[in-house]
Amino acid sequence: MTDFNSLGLAEPLLKALAAEGYTTPTPIQLQAIPYVMAGRDLIGIAQTGTGKTAAFALPILHRLATEHRETPKRGCRALVLSPTRELAGQISESFRTYGRFMKLSTRVVFGGMSMGNQIRDLVHGVDVLVATPGRLLDLIRNRAVRLDEIEVFVLDEADQMLDMGFIHDIRRLVAMLPKERQTLFFSATMAREIGTLADTLLDDPAKVSVAPVATTAERITQHVVFVDGPKKQALLHKLLEDKSIARALVFSRTKHGANKIAMRLEDAGHPAAAIHGNKSQAQRERALADFKAGRSRLLIATDIAARGIDVDGVTHVINFDLPNVPESYVHRIGRTARAGAEGIAISFCAGDERSFLRDIERTTRLKVPVMENPLGAGEGMVTTDRDDRTRPPRRPEFRGRNAGAPGGQRRDGGRPQEARGDARPAGARPDQRSAAPRGDRPFSNDRPRSEPRRDGRPTR
Repeated sequence: MTDFNSLGLAEPLLKALAAEGYTTPTPIQLQAIPYVMAGRDLIGIAQTGTGKTAAFALPILHRLATEHRETPKRGCRALVLSPTRELAGQISESFRTYGRFMKLSTRVVFGGMSMGNQIRDLVHGVDVLVATPGRLLDLIRNRAVRLDEIEVFVLDEADQMLDMGFIHDIRRLVAMLPKERQTLFFSATMAREIGTLADTLLDDPAKVSVAPVATTAERITQHVVFVDGPKKQALLHKLLEDKSIARALVFSRTKHGANKIAMRLEDAGHPAAAIHGNKSQAQRERALADFKAGRSRLLIATDIAARGIDVDGVTHVINFDLPNVPESYVHRIGRTARAGAEGIAISFCAGDERSFLRDIERTTRLKVPVMENPLGAGEGMVTTDRDDRTRPPRRPEFRGRNAGAPGGQRRDGGRPQEARGDARPAGARPDQRSAAPRGDRPFSNDRPRSEPRRDGRPTR
């Protein structure tokens, strides 16, 4: 099988694919579609960008079109659960694109939008419903949706669902589904927790896998730049002088950090927009639309908000902050080098992020080449010595009035101050600590129940 015609899809689907210029299935589509069309439960291990949405959307649409049935009142025939608004919107759009020549209805529901409008849209039922877990549960509590007549259930980005703490919501929703159903389970990774969840949901599933998460695309040229944390913004501005950076996605670890990066870029004459969980839905959609249309050169995003962003023509991915979960690095840089194009990924690594870099290199089995800091020596350069990555970070220096005094002695003649691991300034109370930045969280009803730990598992 080398083209969509050989997969036995309904004629309206083939017509829609031809209109979009799609002729050859991707590996995940080639493997998954025959199993789904045969009615099998399925586990698909694939990253975003491999074409997995079409791998389940096409056979679902084929089934709905060939097995005629009225949509259940306040129900749906196929349900797709997605972890984020952006991904839910893109999945819904894919169903509409592939089903454009069919008389099938598709709706998407997520937090941050009017629930009243969503309730009205679902009164007569729909063929395909794409939803985030939080908003779907809200609609169920309002008796606006029932799940007892679902024929096909899709859990997309299962690993991200668990990272965001949606496991309990998923179990509550699954308990409302009919036992006689087809279940499709997609994840970028297959950790033990993911396997346990899959075992409870699926019945004798077929398994397909492409592009392991530890594999980075060969078409992506990767670099790491060692830089002091306070110099990262200046480094970003310096890099943006390169006009070959036509469209860049910049990743921040926190919402506050994303806002600060975008604000300082704007002040420096680099138009940019931030997209994260605290932005309204209208702001997020506008920022993403401007980025897709090329009206905006830069989009600053957090990991959760960027999940599902699929934009062609991203020339560069810049990791302003290194992720503390290695798999997130692979997801991030995979936003470039789409559709056969080449891309560049540049990561900023401060002294306190070197352990993150080591974890990334261990996971990807690749040493990321060091790029010379364009700010020059003494202007934000930490080191370019690769061997230095294995050394423990230097003890923080005191920067108060006694900084530089020999032997820890105080310049004001007081008693020597002992070096402490938390580097509290002289005179600070023992309970004083600097506040750690808060991580990114989704907005409204899609709020996570936990923050991901460094090993990727949710904490309680």
